[in-house]
Amino acid sequence: MRRVLPSTQALACFESAARHISYTKAAQELSLTQSAVSRQIIALEEFVGVALFKRTRHGVLLTDAGHQYAKQVSRWLQGLERDTLDLMSHQGEGGPINLAAVPTFATRWLLPRLPQLAKEHPEITVHIDVQTRPFLFADTVFDAALWAGTREQVTRWPGVQALWLMDEEVVPVCSPQLLATAQQRDLGRAWLPVGPEVIAQMPLLQQSTRPQGWRQWFDAMGVDAPRALDGMRLELFSMLAVAASQGLGVALVPPMLIEQELARGDLIIACPQPLRGNRSYYLVTPELAADAQPSPALKVFSHWLQGRAQNPSATAKQQ
Repeated sequence: MRRVLPSTQALACFESAARHISYTKAAQELSLTQSAVSRQIIALEEFVGVALFKRTRHGVLLTDAGHQYAKQVSRWLQGLERDTLDLMSHQGEGGPINLAAVPTFATRWLLPRLPQLAKEHPEITVHIDVQTRPFLFADTVFDAALWAGTREQVTRWPGVQALWLMDEEVVPVCSPQLLATAQQRDLGRAWLPVGPEVIAQMPLLQQSTRPQGWRQWFDAMGVDAPRALDGMRLELFSMLAVAASQGLGVALVPPMLIEQELARGDLIIACPQPLRGNRSYYLVTPELAADAQPSPALKVFSHWLQGRAQNPSATAKQQ
């Protein structure tokens, strides 16, 4: 069956003219004449049977249909260009993976491990964009997503299959100086952990997206903590890590997200009693037809990622 597709030249002229709202600037960008750009857009309008531009005495303006179509064409052309460059760079071997990921997990856990992937599988390139909420894969260029949430949330994500990687556990962490001050110790003994009742007397850092985090931890430890809801509120784990390393308080953070701070001694685990929440990390991919197979690059990446997740607290250097 013949596909109903306009020429890429016409689409390129339309996308450029729509972006600049100018045939002249589009012609300059594409190294064409203004009349050539105009002919291509007229041909595109005749092909789709819809006016994309309004001609005025002062130039052109997008119609409502043209405005919506321009957004789609821009995304299609960017994807086509990216995939073409990836094919050229890999010469048909391996390939790219377009990955959506929650930011802190990508920055703190995945990126330090990607050099190992490059060493073991140089034919694979991972492109990463931030995405924190479920989405429809059909509306994006993503091949997979690294996502954090509950099992119930991931089962409600339509049209996907989810591979469990690891559960999320948090522990109290702070700077050595803060713990030494709280215990009136010299700095050389600051590394000795303390009990939950001591943490209850220290300044706490709150995660705004999990306002009950400290109360849940103290309840699990069986410790009364009247000030469990007090303290500076920050949104991301990465913000909590920086604030804690600066001595502003004790934070509840997954150790796997602060490997570098722990290795440098900027942060220490103040109390080694973890709290396992109901959140986990998953590799989410589009659901495939019964006779379909994932791309070879995605299959290799998925297997590699599972291997790294078996020991989530190990540092990237140890990997």
